[in-house]
Amino acid sequence: MDIIDLSTVDTSDENCLEYLDQLCAQLGFDYASYATTSPLTGAVQGYANYPDAWKMHYMRRNLHRVDPTIHKSALSIAPVDWSRFDRDERFHAVFFAAGDFGISPQGLTVPVRGPYGDRGLLSVTRACSRAEWDKLKRAVVGDLQAAAVHLHDAVMRSDVISRALRQPRLSAREIEVLQWVAAGKSQMDIGDILNISHRTVEVHLRSARDKLGTLSIVQAVGRAIGLGMIYPR
Repeated sequence: MDIIDLSTVDTSDENCLEYLDQLCAQLGFDYASYATTSPLTGAVQGYANYPDAWKMHYMRRNLHRVDPTIHKSALSIAPVDWSRFDRDERFHAVFFAAGDFGISPQGLTVPVRGPYGDRGLLSVTRACSRAEWDKLKRAVVGDLQAAAVHLHDAVMRSDVISRALRQPRLSAREIEVLQWVAAGKSQMDIGDILNISHRTVEVHLRSARDKLGTLSIVQAVGRAIGLGMIYPR
């Protein structure tokens, strides 16, 4: 499972990072993030206005794989206060070093679901006393829910989603193998053409099929053609 920072993808649509900055300024939070999971690949993708050093730390250690603000919150239909999370190994894997980057383990995640089974998560955090946090949370939870829907719908409408969320990230070799299948070549033929074993061809095809969310190689080729990743011959 990959993690993709959508702020690195060029888009002329709404500037979601600016929206997160404005949200924090208006509602009184330190940082905010939006995340969604690709229904095809399982890749976690999104925006965050956290410090770059924290984002690099988070991504290099693949903390999205264990982050309870993603995995536990995604199971809820109501806003989830991070105080509800067990202080287990996964929690500490994410938040043990967070304080060194100025990130508080005190936060709230608002899940949002779309009409097509799509899901998003808007998370906010602030370093303050528990009493101050509870008061802030009560005052703005309605605004946060509205903001979560607005941000999720904006991302789902954007070109970013069509390029990064909807389209699986196949390797160059997987695309090459699928292209030869589309040309009518057998696994044995493809192995000879690419100078690899037919077993390796099979591994690439299985991986491509899984990433494309299909049940067969024929479906994988069809979806890859539909996505413009390969071309019919």
